[in-house]
Amino acid sequence: MPTPSMEDYIEQIYLLIEDKGYARVSDIAENLTVHPSSVTKMVQKLDSEGYLVYEKYRGLILTAKGKKIGKRLVYRHELLEQLLNIIGVKEENIYRDVEGIEHHLSWDAIDRIGDLVQYFEENPERVETLRGIQKQSEEEIDS
Repeated sequence: MPTPSMEDYIEQIYLLIEDKGYARVSDIAENLTVHPSSVTKMVQKLDSEGYLVYEKYRGLILTAKGKKIGKRLVYRHELLEQLLNIIGVKEENIYRDVEGIEHHLSWDAIDRIGDLVQYFEENPERVETLRGIQKQSEEEIDS
């Protein structure tokens, strides 16, 4: 199992490859706001653990194992963003909140969150009920 830090790199590499067709050390460093030397060390570690193949000065590609994990990590991130959006978390807080919680949840919890998101999507009246409860709570706090 990859560590939370490894997960961040795999997720970012997966997204870059999906978006641009490739992932460079400089792009990864920029997106994760880390030094390129840190990226190189992590990429070498991910290579040794079988998540990607890295050739110095030539770039990197995800292995089947890396792609599978990357896809799951992106799904987890997007699912948590959906949930926080549905439950009314302010847009400016969602990304930071997801980054703070995504590594601390089991895949079982992620699956249950997926069920909950699906429930809300299939029952939009429940979202409206939730919004009413939130509005009432806010009014009580303000009064």
